[in-house]
Amino acid sequence: MKIPKKKTKIITICSSIKFKEEMLKVAIQMELEGNVVLIPIFPANNKNTCTEEERVMLGKMHKEKIKISDAIFVVNVNGYIGESTKSEIEYAKSQNKEILYLEENY
Repeated sequence: MKIPKKKTKIITICSSIKFKEEMLKVAIQMELEGNVVLIPIFPANNKNTCTEEERVMLGKMHKEKIKISDAIFVVNVNGYIGESTKSEIEYAKSQNKEILYLEENY
C-alpha cells in the first residue's frame, strides 16, 4: 500500500526585515517539510541599498508572491507585526489565503 504524500504548499513568509534570521530558520524548516517557500528580498527596507522606487517595486513583487501562494506564514517574534506586514496580512485575507503565525497569541 502506498501512503499518499501530503500536498506541497507554496508559502510566502511575511515579517519585519529585522527578523531576517528567524525568517531564514522558518524557511529552511518549512522546505524540509516539503513546502515551497518564498521570502522577502532582505535589502527592501535598507534606504542605503535601494532607491524608493526599488523599494516600492519589491513591495509589489512581495504581494505577487502572496498572490501565487497557498498561504502566508507571519514571523511575529514577540508578537511584533509592523505596518507593512499588517498590509500583507490584509492582502492575503482579501485573496482568501491561509494565514499562519509563528506565535499564535497575535
